[in-house]
Amino acid sequence: MSYKSPLHQMSQTTPTQFWNDNCSLDDLTFAIEHGAVGATTNPVIVGQVLAAELDSYIPLIRELINRNPAATEDDIAWLLNEQMAQDGAELLRPVFVASDGKAGYISIQTNAKYNRDAKLMVDQAVHFAGLADNIMVKLPVTAAGVKAVEESTYRGVNVNATVSFTVAQALAVAEAVERGLARREQEGLDNSKMHPVCTIMVGRVEDFLRDVMNTAGIIVDPNAIDMSGVAVFKRAYAIYQENSYRTRLLAAAIRNHYHWSEFIGGEVSVTIPPVWIRRFVNSDITVVNRMNNPVDQSLLTQLAKHFPAWKQAYEPNGMQPQEFAFFGATKATLNQFLDGYDKMVSIIRPFMING
Repeated sequence: MSYKSPLHQMSQTTPTQFWNDNCSLDDLTFAIEHGAVGATTNPVIVGQVLAAELDSYIPLIRELINRNPAATEDDIAWLLNEQMAQDGAELLRPVFVASDGKAGYISIQTNAKYNRDAKLMVDQAVHFAGLADNIMVKLPVTAAGVKAVEESTYRGVNVNATVSFTVAQALAVAEAVERGLARREQEGLDNSKMHPVCTIMVGRVEDFLRDVMNTAGIIVDPNAIDMSGVAVFKRAYAIYQENSYRTRLLAAAIRNHYHWSEFIGGEVSVTIPPVWIRRFVNSDITVVNRMNNPVDQSLLTQLAKHFPAWKQAYEPNGMQPQEFAFFGATKATLNQFLDGYDKMVSIIRPFMING
């Protein structure tokens, strides 16, 4: 069989899946042609797609405003977010059907402002899950988010845990999903359509450590930073395999090709931004199993020596759930998501006022 690209070869010959890391229908169409089986969104992504393709969304924005005369700009923002997710879900439906519901999902993220309130997250997750049967719901891995993961799973929502950077967070998610699935089993509910995901934002681990390095004037082998997120992901994956968790790991926040190539061969997914998909499509990176290749111990030793936060990220017991929201990468990402939401609303605001 001839393959269109290394990504296409990976998707056809290994258990490793990839997703398109935005909700642009043009980008998603290109990604599907090269083997993508999913897509994801967050407030930053939605705002970026909206800004880049605004002309095509103006009729929908005006239609939503006219259909909902009492709606606030926030209401319209969420209705638009939902419609974009539904459109992506429809484009992915053939993948969903062909895989018998095991793939072909698009993720929509709960309101980042709810990150401390499990009930608000669960209520929104249940609502989002009702929009299409191939929608996953993203929940941040804060202490409240872990509770929301369990309860949403129990209620039949396919979750995608996000704002997650550490082995401890990934394990907390896996255990929460297991509890939710066990509660369903005890009540005789069908779990055959449950396909939960836990994201580890590998590139944001790197971003965080690089910021610490630059602020503190630390010198380490550059490969130590480049492989930091890879090391976290691989350690979490090994523990997932040992415990037969039913959650699938997803690597996100691509910063270099290691964040894709080092995971080839694993029963995992990688969500890749369109700009990186095109780079990987045209690359000569070989498709070989690297998932079980360990990260160079000398690099891990340097990380442990110079970065106190490394233990939090890498050790299975590095943090307790009540500490998740205060991890440096968590704070930075939540702030970015909140800012991204504000920018999305600012795009909609003129249409609310000026028509």
